[in-house]
Amino acid sequence: MKWDCKYLAGALLLWCITWTNVLAQQAPEPPFHLSKKEKRQGYKILFDGTSMEHWMGNLNEYVLEEGLIVMRPKSGGGGNLYSRGTYSDFILRFEFLLEPAGNNGLGLRQDYVEPPAGYSGMELQILDNEHPDYRSLEPGQYHGSVYKIIAAKRGFLKPAGAWNVQEVRALGDHIQVILNGEMILDGHLNEATAKLKPGSFQKAVLNKSGHIAFLGHGSVVKFRNIRIRER
Repeated sequence: MKWDCKYLAGALLLWCITWTNVLAQQAPEPPFHLSKKEKRQGYKILFDGTSMEHWMGNLNEYVLEEGLIVMRPKSGGGGNLYSRGTYSDFILRFEFLLEPAGNNGLGLRQDYVEPPAGYSGMELQILDNEHPDYRSLEPGQYHGSVYKIIAAKRGFLKPAGAWNVQEVRALGDHIQVILNGEMILDGHLNEATAKLKPGSFQKAVLNKSGHIAFLGHGSVVKFRNIRIRER
């Protein structure tokens, strides 16, 4: 039998491309490293894709999976994931990916609460804004908002299934949220809460210090490249 060398070369190339794509899809995220600039600025890594050593709490549902922290709800999503350290004034940077109708919360200056007993502190919404399930929410319930206290601008969240880049700045009662390069929230907690009815919000919203937390709401949400700089 005679072999066509061009045919063999083409088949081999196609096989290599196919398996390269398969392996790329199966490969975990590479470990995250700070940029030289972030190192100079004093950032510290809270999650690099290889270990959950900086986290505590609901490690049953927030799991290390292919270089990511993935919320895999098993019992309704109760219980939160907390940073082991506590922080007062800081800049937090991370990336997140929402599944359709994805819902989670970013806790700032949180008190530690044993699962599944809720949360105590400030919550910034993490939400698939455009999903039909959420068409009738209050302005302060959409992504990036200090939940029901300060509303964030909409229109800058990427579609479900795409990675978003977020930065949160906390300096005293001044809170800013930058989503995919756009400032979507810039407000002061004292001013905002002064306009609310007494008892309509947790006093812990005004905590001076506390844990960073991811607050489960029964949805699959993925996180990566988490780092923080104290101010």
